[in-house]
Parts: sequence; C-alpha cells; structure tokens
Amino acid sequence: LKFVPEQDTDFIFCTVGEEEGFVGSAGVLLMFLALILRLMKLAERQPFTFGRIYGYCVASVFLFHVFINVGMVLGLTPVIGIPLPFFSYGGSSLWGFTILLFIFLRIDAGRNFAQGGIR
Repeated sequence: LKFVPEQDTDFIFCTVGEEEGFVGSAGVLLMFLALILRLMKLAERQPFTFGRIYGYCVASVFLFHVFINVGMVLGLTPVIGIPLPFFSYGGSSLWGFTILLFIFLRIDAGRNFAQGGIR
C-alpha cells in the first residue's frame, strides 16, 4: 500500500511488515533465529578454539544486527543505521555478511581434515 515512504533504507523490516503482515515478519525473525542457532551449533562442534570463537562471533554479529535493526523499527532502540543482514539495501553490507559467513563455513568444512581424515 506504499505507506512507508522509503522502501529500501535500513528500515526494511517495516516494509516486510507492511507487505507481508505479522506472518511474514514472524517468518523473517524465525529464519534469522534458525540461522543464528545453526551457527552456534556449528561453532560448538569445532575442534579448535579459534574456529569455536570465530563461530560464536559470527553468530553474535548477526544477532546484534537483527536485534538493533528490529529494535530501531519498533522504537525500542535508538536509530543508528545498522543494516538488517541480507535484507538492507547496499552492496557493502551484503558482501560483508556473505564473506563473514563463508569464512566460517570454510573453517567448518576443514574441521574433518584437522581431525585426521574424513568421517
């Protein structure tokens, strides 16, 4: 209905809420929750301390960005311009989150070789 004047700013979550309603907004939040929980599960199975710490750091970056961005939209946190991962407009944000995630996935893929073979 175009009630939100700027559809592609850091307030992208209110656009999702306007177009998809409660079910769409809850679905987006559940997908982020699933991503963060999966990252924590992958971090816990790392054989080395670096991989475990890096995994928890990636999960905490995603959690922080989602919490602050959704809090900005709801008026619970101050407006500071933190993008919603994989949703907000801008190439540098998308590249940053993607590279952060892919480095951790590469660390996770190499955990079997560090343990002495493929299981």
